[in-house]
Amino acid sequence: MKKIRKGDIVGRLSYDKDIIFVVERIIKTKDGAEFAILKGLTFRIQADSPIEDLELVEPKRVAQHVRNLEERVAKRIQKCEKYLKQSYPFREKMIVYTGKILHLDGDKKYSEKSRKYYKRLGLNAIVRNIPERRQPLAVANLVQRYKPDVLVVTGHDGMIKKGTQFNDLYNYRNSRYFIKAVEEARKQNIKKDLVIFARCLSKLL
Repeated sequence: MKKIRKGDIVGRLSYDKDIIFVVERIIKTKDGAEFAILKGLTFRIQADSPIEDLELVEPKRVAQHVRNLEERVAKRIQKCEKYLKQSYPFREKMIVYTGKILHLDGDKKYSEKSRKYYKRLGLNAIVRNIPERRQPLAVANLVQRYKPDVLVVTGHDGMIKKGTQFNDLYNYRNSRYFIKAVEEARKQNIKKDLVIFARCLSKLL
């Protein structure tokens, strides 16, 4: 069996390979056991797994998952475009103010896709790829710099495998960073009516 490496696309055998992951990195414990840190390929989820529980996913299945995601996004884009045309039938001859969007995302590929879709919809958006754990440190400076009307904070998240308390913030991998980023953004008080959308599995913001 091929050795699992960073960048491989895998599924977890114990979960019947229900979610497709990308291996972000591999770590070794003191007793020599190897674990993989995983990020969902088409789901915004993060997990870890023993190497022996992982199996490479066939390229055809990977391609189908990517196509399914692209189709879902394309349908949403088309729905938004249809709404804009119906709401603003003379949009090409008029100025429509949608506000400035600042979007922080922990994943480079998702950041690039978000930038592309914002542009397609004609939205004024600044997208920055910032790892989840660094978002609370970076958000204050970015909010001060760009003065957005809308702040979006997203990335991968997931419940720690041994976690059992769903309402406990520290049973989640990155939720605390998203919450802290929102708190830091609010402290800036640039715009009292700043709208914030943040991904957080443990509580609503």
